[in-house]
Amino acid sequence: MMGIKKKADRTQIEMLSLDDLVPKNHLVRKIDAAIDLSFIYDEVKDLYKPYGRESIDPVVLIKIVMIQYLFGIRSMRQTLKEIEVNFAYRWYLGYNMHEQLPHFSTFSKNYSRRFKDSDLFETIFARILCEVNKYGFIDDENIFIDGTHIKANANTHKYRNEVIEESARVYEKSLKEEINKDRELHNKKPLKEKETSEELKKTLK
Repeated sequence: MMGIKKKADRTQIEMLSLDDLVPKNHLVRKIDAAIDLSFIYDEVKDLYKPYGRESIDPVVLIKIVMIQYLFGIRSMRQTLKEIEVNFAYRWYLGYNMHEQLPHFSTFSKNYSRRFKDSDLFETIFARILCEVNKYGFIDDENIFIDGTHIKANANTHKYRNEVIEESARVYEKSLKEEINKDRELHNKKPLKEKETSEELKKTLK
């Protein structure tokens, strides 16, 4: 006999927490439990003034980037749209179901003001990717670079880190291209290219 689903009352109020809506085995739960991102505050503290309008939490900024990278979302604009309706992503960022998320323009401004003149973003992101890879949250055989999957399971620690360094660099380049398109639409100068510093190389040793 064919079943016909009776539509639930979409206006019915149910007593559920955000935590109830995130599967216990979801990747964001595993990452949240395994990887401490509080080090970011010390890394970026000199980039913020002690007064003025409050910025996006820098840990939230990096977590948004991680969501895009780990779940293969094609752009930052699309990432922010998906976070809007994805309870697991909201849970990971620490945003409740009704809390307004940063707009792309806000994300762009925060990135540009803090990271445009250094490779600190790339350094932080590469360090996190090393941790993510260490815990097995990235497929051990592949890392995504320039639209191509490349082997990352070589026996040497140095080679894996070189792959991760390249992955972080390419990701930031892609992010900057998206931000620059938005800046052009608003008649702003594009962000300049940066050279990789010794600090990034030390992070990946």
